[in-house]
Amino acid sequence: MPESAAEIDRLFAAARSGSRDALGSALELCRQYLLAVANRQLNPALQAKGGASDIVQQTFLEAQRDFGQFRGDTVEELQAWLKHLLLNNAADFARGFQNTDKRRLDREVGLPGGTSDAGGDLAGDTPTPSVDAMAEEQAAKVRRALDTLPDDYRQVIVWRYQEERSFAEIAERMGRSENAVRKLWFRAIERLEQELGGSIDGR
Repeated sequence: MPESAAEIDRLFAAARSGSRDALGSALELCRQYLLAVANRQLNPALQAKGGASDIVQQTFLEAQRDFGQFRGDTVEELQAWLKHLLLNNAADFARGFQNTDKRRLDREVGLPGGTSDAGGDLAGDTPTPSVDAMAEEQAAKVRRALDTLPDDYRQVIVWRYQEERSFAEIAERMGRSENAVRKLWFRAIERLEQELGGSIDGR
């Protein structure tokens, strides 16, 4: 990993000239810092979902896309810029998880008194048919996009998101290093977003 100021200057110059490898190396300088920030931001229950590493990877995706907006020249300035992106992603991740978690049937609890008839005074929390239809339409769109991806891209996304496997588990399954799997996942998400015509979370 580069350490000298001159080497960091060279990395930033190459990244601004369009070198994705140089940008990737510059971002890697900030990975541990961003993981620490993400872990501080997230509820422990979300950390168990692998949330911190996912948020850092999402932040790196956005940094790759928007690096032209970065005007700094030091690692500290890069960290500050990335931290701003990461905090937004962490907030989105927490909101999305909470909204999904509220709809899980296995988390439903009965009303006090054991009655199943809530009467007409409580507002229903069940999604409307139109909301269900939109959710199914989006899910179908994602499935179609997944079907267009190369097999290894599709597999790493399925294992990571649908089966909630760790990068270490996926690496063992694929016979690759954990770092190689992280890079594969990064490229797979980037390709999936291209197929969907925008970011996966709709931003």
